[in-house]
Amino acid sequence: MSSVTKDPDEDLVLRAGRGDAAASRALVESKLPRMMRLAYRMLGDRQAAEDVAQEAMLRAWKQAPRWQPGAARFDTWLHRVAINLCYDHLRRRREVLRDVLPDRPDDGPGPDQAWIDRDRTRQVEAALLALPERQREAIVLCHYQDLSQAEAAGLMEISVEALESLLARGRRGLKAALADLAPERTVQ
Repeated sequence: MSSVTKDPDEDLVLRAGRGDAAASRALVESKLPRMMRLAYRMLGDRQAAEDVAQEAMLRAWKQAPRWQPGAARFDTWLHRVAINLCYDHLRRRREVLRDVLPDRPDDGPGPDQAWIDRDRTRQVEAALLALPERQREAIVLCHYQDLSQAEAAGLMEISVEALESLLARGRRGLKAALADLAPERTVQ
């Protein structure tokens, strides 16, 4: 494998697979926050996102001793695991209807700015969650997880052109939803 295509996580994964605690900690420290953000944007539920991110990291730890360099990038594999866990959670959620929404903790700066930020965040989260799952997945992978279109398309097992179509439809959906929620603001 050339150094250009070498997986940047390969050494850590192989060391973690051999029981190196420092390598395992380094993997968790670098990957867990990204998996949390991915799961939260897919699910809109902080507790469920924590559960998904932890389960994805647990699966990575269990897979590390059997990891085969060159088959797939570790980060791509971990994203796929987290996305699959999110879809599993979404399927289970559809089966359990809830009468009461969970409370969210207030950890923002000041009351006025926090209210404005929370309102704006809720509007974006609601618009994102209202998108069809595949459009949401494309938006989250490209715009929130900073994956390239080629990486996201590979992860979703679709062509780059199909990904671009999902992104375009998702962006239009977000723009329309956010325009309805806050007509005085424009989405860029």
